[in-house]
Amino acid sequence: MLGKTYESQVCSISRTLEMVGERWSLLIIRNAAFAGMTRFGEFRRSLGIATNVLQSRLDGFVEHGLMERRPSPEQPTVPEYVLTDKGSDLVPALVALTAWGDRWAAPDGPPILYRHAGCGDAVGHHLTCTTCGLMDDPTQVEAHPGPGMPEERAAVIRQRLATG
Repeated sequence: MLGKTYESQVCSISRTLEMVGERWSLLIIRNAAFAGMTRFGEFRRSLGIATNVLQSRLDGFVEHGLMERRPSPEQPTVPEYVLTDKGSDLVPALVALTAWGDRWAAPDGPPILYRHAGCGDAVGHHLTCTTCGLMDDPTQVEAHPGPGMPEERAAVIRQRLATG
């Protein structure tokens, strides 16, 4: 069973969960990315989240470099929380999670439609092979050891892949 941290896991998913895996985290990032929210009060009102929990999440995002805390142009004593490039890089993951939710958890259809601001057309997520192009079967994705995998674990994974 996983505890509150995933230090024993050698996996980028577990490392990502350390930063954004708490219940409110992706909703805060969603509101910053798609609703343009930057102020503590906006996040609190839109989510109904406890102030201490929200402050903890925002502080964590700043600490991990997902958001930047800066003075509001209108009220310099009031901080704004703005997504950094690192935080904005979560947008494709949010779109993918939304697509999954639209398929499996939205009986009345998608509650939100993502559109390209440039042309207004639908935005989607897709698995793509760098050689073959678009993949239509997610069961064809295999996980192979990367350069950050300790060799003893990499050997076990390679053996598992070899024996099918």
